Amino acid sequence: MLLLLLPLMRLFPFLFLLLVLLFNYGFSESGVGAGYQLMVAVPVEYEVNFKGRAFLVETNQTAPNFRVALSIEAINGKYSCSLEVFLGDVKVWDSGHYSRFYITEKCLLELTMDGDLRLKGPKERVGWKTGTSGQGVKRLEIQRTGNLVLVDALNNIKWQSFNFATNVMLRGQQLDVATRLTSSQSNSSLFYFSFEIEDKKVALYLNYGKLRYSYWGFQPTMNRSITYIKLSSRGLLLFDVKYKKIAQIPSEGIHPLRFLALNNETGNLGLYHYSPEKGKFEASFQALNSTCDLPISCRPYGICTFSNSCSCIQLLANENKGGADCSGGITGGFCNGKEAEMLEIDNISSVLKNVTRVVNISKKTCESLCLQDCKCAAALYFGNASTDEAECYIYRLVLGLKQVKKGTGFSYMVKVPKGTIKNHERHNVKRWVLIVAGGVDGLIILLLVGGFGYWLVKRRSHSLHSRAGNT
Repeated sequence: MLLLLLPLMRLFPFLFLLLVLLFNYGFSESGVGAGYQLMVAVPVEYEVNFKGRAFLVETNQTAPNFRVALSIEAINGKYSCSLEVFLGDVKVWDSGHYSRFYITEKCLLELTMDGDLRLKGPKERVGWKTGTSGQGVKRLEIQRTGNLVLVDALNNIKWQSFNFATNVMLRGQQLDVATRLTSSQSNSSLFYFSFEIEDKKVALYLNYGKLRYSYWGFQPTMNRSITYIKLSSRGLLLFDVKYKKIAQIPSEGIHPLRFLALNNETGNLGLYHYSPEKGKFEASFQALNSTCDLPISCRPYGICTFSNSCSCIQLLANENKGGADCSGGITGGFCNGKEAEMLEIDNISSVLKNVTRVVNISKKTCESLCLQDCKCAAALYFGNASTDEAECYIYRLVLGLKQVKKGTGFSYMVKVPKGTIKNHERHNVKRWVLIVAGGVDGLIILLLVGGFGYWLVKRRSHSLHSRAGNT
């Protein structure tokens, strides 16, 4: 009968949840045993934003509790099948976080009699497995901590989801030094974010191919080393090799924390609690509180302005009608013999750190360093006349740019094809680029000044008319 209903399930995907109930595939409050199977059907036609879930296990806790689901999701024109853990409506673990299992027709979750948990597609194709065959596994369970585990007859853990961190860390979960959380690495994005536990600090990174730039960090005082971190109800705790707490990132809320999450879209790091009053999870702490401090607040070659809006550099944007970024067609770098020059923009900095740094250097030499390195895309120069500080930072990526106050000493130089800056415009280019970079802010100021001027003219005109009337 199951085979007869399969075509109907594919035509009407919402029916797979009903089928789970009809065939009693086993929703359980405690867990499921060896030999358990759960199948869901995949829609015939691709439907954007489609998500279908069949829940099989949950914890016996006050809501929001943990639930385990076999999920089908529409991603990049295909359907992906994965095993997922939810806290309320928030996904906190996903078997397909690092590698998607794309399927057609159907997806089967199976805990084999010899103890291996598997996801299978048509023709018995295995897309994901725990690799626990022959280890005496008897049950799949979800613990009250949210840890999905495979246990033997003596309740010894043979496999656990806590050992395969995604972008979420749950309360009570421990992460050792040299491990990390990462954002979902979708095929549609070249970037991904990571939260990494290092010897002297915890830090956020933007990853692009082999490039890796930090944009936030926190380190214990006195240069102490970190052995592991753990999330408590009141904050993120950092411990040394003697299991002694050496630092803490505290929660700023009154409710106990439930999880830490690295945002897949923005790269921000947050500590989250559940608000019973609002019935949802809210951030008790965020690493970055300003839009312009986020690494991809704007597109490549875009600048985040004081009004938290983005603007392209006009000299480049003129050549880039409706493109995906602000680069004006600067692609492929300058390692193919293409001649280049530097476009300088005052009062612009970058949130990206962990780059090549040279000190006690002139701006002209900093510019030359970038021009001589074909992989260099931009250089950030900082000069402080009062302290004689001079620093040069070399970038291979033009991203994370933000406007800073005048007089701070920052100057950003972008490598562009030679001839981009016309000779007759060169004397005015820095000023012109700055006006365009702060276009939205300039427009606001213009409206305010214009409005005041209009009011002043009207006031004087009204005053003259009043005097004429009185005479």
